[in-house]
Amino acid sequence: MSPRFKVAIVGAGVGVQHMIGYLLNPRTYDVTTICDLDRQRAGALVAMLPTARSQTEVERVLADPSIDVVSICTPPFTHLELALRALEAGKHVVVEKPVAGSPAEVDRLAEAAKASGRLVVPVFQYRFARGPRILRQLIDAGLAGPPVAASLEVHWNRGRDYYAVPWRGKRATELGGTVMSHMIHAHDLLTYLAGPVVRVHAEVATLVHPLEVEDTAAVAMRLDNGALATSSATIGAARDTSRYRLVFAHLTAESGLAPYAPGEDPWTFTARDPARQSEIDAVVQAYGPPRRNGFAGLFQELAPALTGAAEPPITLADAHAALSLVAAIYHSAETSSAVDLPLSPEAPAYGGR
Repeated sequence: MSPRFKVAIVGAGVGVQHMIGYLLNPRTYDVTTICDLDRQRAGALVAMLPTARSQTEVERVLADPSIDVVSICTPPFTHLELALRALEAGKHVVVEKPVAGSPAEVDRLAEAAKASGRLVVPVFQYRFARGPRILRQLIDAGLAGPPVAASLEVHWNRGRDYYAVPWRGKRATELGGTVMSHMIHAHDLLTYLAGPVVRVHAEVATLVHPLEVEDTAAVAMRLDNGALATSSATIGAARDTSRYRLVFAHLTAESGLAPYAPGEDPWTFTARDPARQSEIDAVVQAYGPPRRNGFAGLFQELAPALTGAAEPPITLADAHAALSLVAAIYHSAETSSAVDLPLSPEAPAYGGR
């Protein structure tokens, strides 16, 4: 029987999604501690699992020798410091996006992880949704063919109440605007399914609220295989929708409109050659047995890595690529120029804004 890893969740806001993911893997994880400065918010998570205890001091969490894994779900500007401290304390770390503010900071985190012998696992839960999983199977089976084009839309509605939270909408604490906080998952899914980005042209603007950061963005990208992709995001839409369309030589994949779990709405997979539709349909129909999706799927696939039996499902290299793309987008917008990837450590954008 696999060991059960004792988990502390630091930050009870997004932490509720982590809690649900761990609870759906009861044979592997035991959430013992919820840490948040707000006792009432921590208590709401403890109510989901009465055997857990609440804590307001992260120092006590890190000093607890029984805790194996720390899930960091605090505001973005705290992620790097908390992850470094957790590694120093001998914990494995699961950290929400963005793991840090720049590619250079991810390098620091990678060095600390190597020195500690512990894992740092970024959270890109969209990869573990049903639609992307099926598309990945179609790609691996050779039924998709090379990527040709893609379009991504993240059009959400964020009101003044959303930005009333003190750390939101500020570069120093949110580490960016819509590009960092709303597009990063969509771009990770694009690169996971279609390949890395090698060139970016971008425009960003602040059009919806009086913020320090952008709330609207449009990005054109070339992938390393020659495919072209576009993405657009805004928090000024009438309602929350996300849409993904990925065109491959032999099929086109289209998502539904679900905003926060775009892979869970039914996706369509349409063969360019109608005679091959039955091959695609067979893969879609054979998907299973039922697998845990989203956070639960990520944590399920993480378990073997925690024992050293497998590589982690998401790595700091993935986070480095995601933050390099963020940095390239900002640099392109600021300089009105194309930016090539991967970024050199000497590039102006490598260390952040």
